[in-house]
Amino acid sequence: MRKLVNVQKQLVPELVETMQKRYRMLQFVYLKQPIGRRSLAVNLQLSERVVRGEVTFLKDQRLVAFTTAGMSLTREGETVLDQLEEMMKDILGLRAMEAELEQKLGVTKAVIVAGDSDEEDWVKQEMGQACVKELKSIIIPQSVVAVMGGTTLAAVAQMMTPDPKVSQTIFVPARGGLGERVENQANTISAEFADRAGAEYRLMHVPDQLSEEAYSSLVLEPSVREILDLIKTSRILLHGIGDATRMAARRSSEEPFMNKLKREHAVAEAFGYYFNQAGDIIHKQRTIGLQLDELDSGKHVISVAGGASKANAIAAYMKHRPSDVLITDEAAARRLLHNE
Repeated sequence: MRKLVNVQKQLVPELVETMQKRYRMLQFVYLKQPIGRRSLAVNLQLSERVVRGEVTFLKDQRLVAFTTAGMSLTREGETVLDQLEEMMKDILGLRAMEAELEQKLGVTKAVIVAGDSDEEDWVKQEMGQACVKELKSIIIPQSVVAVMGGTTLAAVAQMMTPDPKVSQTIFVPARGGLGERVENQANTISAEFADRAGAEYRLMHVPDQLSEEAYSSLVLEPSVREILDLIKTSRILLHGIGDATRMAARRSSEEPFMNKLKREHAVAEAFGYYFNQAGDIIHKQRTIGLQLDELDSGKHVISVAGGASKANAIAAYMKHRPSDVLITDEAAARRLLHNE
């Protein structure tokens, strides 16, 4: 496949360029459907004249259909998009980057989607789609799936679709609330996953950051103990990786703690742990839920994080504990590999 792509680039370079443009168009329509031509042109930074011509072609090929609400992919369009995905990885060089990233970070599998989620929100949805695809490929009926919070995981949940195997799954929050916006909390996101998959879910109604006294008291509560026991049986864990300073600020951390992060050069946050560039833990919050040292008990860990700004955080966390799967975007991957 790679040889064929290289030959095409040399002999018919415009064919590859056209294929990339139409692939991106199908991809964006799928993520945002139904969508109008003007909105498509603005988001893809193309002229309305170019979009009109391309959309007419896609319609003639029965890949998109129009309603008063806008255009959507047909079933045939979805099939073509799915088939194009692997080819585009070769054309864009993403497959080679995935192999490099696996070797550099020590992860079992890396999945890279095109774009930069710092610049374009739809790239988060692409990462979400890739995460859902990975989840469906490994899940078995009666599994328990633990889910962390955050904006990236919220985008992943939005991409969940029904599946017979997933419908027999239980989604649980991996930890208590984070004091963030409710839509970014693990409880909300696990419920969203379950609703979209037609599966079950459980909630854990406890705060995330606790005093020693409150922690000791809450973990003895029967209802809390029950959900904690269920969380610990989870076979799959989905989580994000955050920039340390940004995450602390989002949680309204006090100035002394912010100064500590700066003084000790914190760059990454995951599971309530803060890491420096070497992957050393410099702070651990007292939390109810999954702990970092519990991830090796037969759990399949999928990390989702993208954007060039997250590259240092991803590298730091992976030095501490490489995940089974890393799903990221092209901008983060290039920064990780080449410091671009």
